[in-house]
Amino acid sequence: MRLKNMEGCTKFPLWKIMQISGCIFLILVILSPAALGKKKDEALGERVKQLMDWSTKRVIIRMNGDKFRQYVKSTPRNYSMVIMLTAMQPQRKCTVCRQVSDEFQIVANSWRYSQSYSNKLFFASVDYDEGQDVFKMLKTTSAPSILHFPPKGKAKKGDTFDIQRVGFQSEQMAKWVGERTDVHIRIFRPPNYSGTIALGILLSMVAGFLYFRRNNLEFLYNKTIWGVVSLCIVFAMTSGQMWNHIRGPPYAHRNPQTGQVSYIHGSSQGQFVAETHIVILLHAAVTVGVILLNKNAITEGDIRKRRVVTVIGLVMVVFFFSLLLSVFRAKYKGYPYSFLIK
Repeated sequence: MRLKNMEGCTKFPLWKIMQISGCIFLILVILSPAALGKKKDEALGERVKQLMDWSTKRVIIRMNGDKFRQYVKSTPRNYSMVIMLTAMQPQRKCTVCRQVSDEFQIVANSWRYSQSYSNKLFFASVDYDEGQDVFKMLKTTSAPSILHFPPKGKAKKGDTFDIQRVGFQSEQMAKWVGERTDVHIRIFRPPNYSGTIALGILLSMVAGFLYFRRNNLEFLYNKTIWGVVSLCIVFAMTSGQMWNHIRGPPYAHRNPQTGQVSYIHGSSQGQFVAETHIVILLHAAVTVGVILLNKNAITEGDIRKRRVVTVIGLVMVVFFFSLLLSVFRAKYKGYPYSFLIK
């Protein structure tokens, strides 16, 4: 029986066996990439679904090293990720991190509640104390920093938001995100009623003052009082106080690397609150100098005192106007004109 079975096996052609084996190998070669691609698509779909669930609960997704490698560095991806690297813990003493985080939150909220919201863009943050390995992976030694990770390919130089050059206002962030992702975000800031409340209190105080002085309102006809009020309004409008009310910029900026505090914004597209105060003081000083020159010309008295007042007024106009022009040059790079102080 054993010999007969062996003879039957030897009668089966060898080329038939090779042909069948080749067909099986070919089928496996064809089906393997399809199965692998299907698994990758399923994994991608699960990642996108998880990111959507997280962004529904929290607009800015908090990540650590494991989540960063799984959802940001892993491939394939069909979505863009905008990551904020920060250090929010008090012991890190990063005062600007909170300000950048607030502006970053505004951009993320504006995207989350916009009509064009989709799963093509997600916002996330990595805190230094929760993901030090991420900082090492990206070779980043400073915070805050905002990075864009495109769906395909490696990040380029333009995928790092230049906070030092353009500031960290949400409008500038949204513009940069639009340039990198072609997703245009319209910024919606939360309403701030502090200005309205302050105006209401001021009007109430004025009304109360007029009520108690209703029998003596001669001061309303005083030209000096109305002149001072008019100048205060002019100073407030020309210094950018209305821009501050609309945009809500920070008071100043501290360089996280050197610790140097900047009170003048380095771009003509932004400003700090401290900058408006400086401009108000410079405008007021120039105005006082002009008033001294004008008042001295039309009054009579000791000629020596008039000369001293004239010199003081002239020095004030020249010096403070030169400072005002230097501030203008600092904001508008390449402005060719200067006066005394560069």
